[in-house]
Amino acid sequence: MVRRSRLPRPVATAALLIVASVPALAGEVYGRVTMGGASVGSGATVAARCGEKSYPAKPTDKSGSYHLIVGESGKCSLVVTYKDASASLDIMSYEDAVQVDVDLEMRDGKLAARRR
Repeated sequence: MVRRSRLPRPVATAALLIVASVPALAGEVYGRVTMGGASVGSGATVAARCGEKSYPAKPTDKSGSYHLIVGESGKCSLVVTYKDASASLDIMSYEDAVQVDVDLEMRDGKLAARRR
């Protein structure tokens, strides 16, 4: 006796696609970039490097907020570029979303980033 699935094929396929896409959200990182306590506005970009993988820079919005999907968990570096200067900050990416607010400052003519 052959037993048929109770779910119609399109529903089963959609469910499989949703389940398969869950690991892509494993390294969600978001936050806000400020300098001297004020938002950098839409003037910065934020990229990530996790191991050998690089994730492209995304611009901040008008409030200085950013959102990245890095697709993996573990040790990563955020690279913030602002006014033709870049600074990096080591972070940990987890399976759940992690908020990383970044404060920038100029030190000896170089851009530096620290977690707020």
